[in-house]
Amino acid sequence: MNFPVQQAQGPDRIGQSTAVEQSRAVAEVQAAIYVARQFPRDVGRSRASMQAACGSMALAEKAFYKFPRAGGSVEGSTIHLAKTLAQAWGNIQYGVSEMRRDDAYRQSEMQAWAWDVEANTRHVLTFIVPHAKFANKQVQPLLDLRDIYENNANNGARRLREAIFAVVPDFFIDEAEELCRETLAKGDGKPLPERIDGAVKVFQQLGINPDRLEQKLGRPRAQWNGADIAQLLITHKSIDRREIAIDEAFPQARITGSEITSKSNGGRKQTPLNDDPWAGEPTK
Repeated sequence: MNFPVQQAQGPDRIGQSTAVEQSRAVAEVQAAIYVARQFPRDVGRSRASMQAACGSMALAEKAFYKFPRAGGSVEGSTIHLAKTLAQAWGNIQYGVSEMRRDDAYRQSEMQAWAWDVEANTRHVLTFIVPHAKFANKQVQPLLDLRDIYENNANNGARRLREAIFAVVPDFFIDEAEELCRETLAKGDGKPLPERIDGAVKVFQQLGINPDRLEQKLGRPRAQWNGADIAQLLITHKSIDRREIAIDEAFPQARITGSEITSKSNGGRKQTPLNDDPWAGEPTK
């Protein structure tokens, strides 16, 4: 006996607010495409805007990040530089949103996207963010609403950075990164010795002495240059943003047993009396 198959019934009508929102979204997309075609980007003007922005210490100080991973460190460009390049390149729209939050499974579904309206190139990243963090070598759940919000925002910013860099040309990004590093190396017009003293004082406030800075850079303080100060500045900003811990950025120097013995004897070398450490009297 065959039974008629009944299709699921949907809503008979769309609410007025939903219809208005749909119409507004379609009109917004059409308007963006129309404006982009009427006012195409000028690459020369875009480069000039980018060069002016990357020549500023305000952007250069926030242009790079650094955090530990797998016994080493990972460095790259921040979301601040990505947004600046999107604005300079022009005719690009981008955003990040939380599409759904599931408190039962302690996770959020999010989406980050960037759209080159003129080239009609769109890069979309949809991802799941667990309501948890990794601390003290274990996964800890996040219960506070503010912690969950900040965790989602941090993950969304990283994906948004990837989406923007996917639609901005590589040559534009490479030139911007090089200019930002040059700006950091040149500094804000202060003489190099004054910048070195400032870097030492800033790290001393974090409990890091000059010896650890010299160990980090691999050369004494008298031989530091602008590139060294730029590297220290990136590390300091990463510590402020809690991307890397102080001990991870500046590991303590290991002291060997021979160095301890040498220091305890006033720097004099101690000759063992016997090869056997358990012998009481030396053999004749």
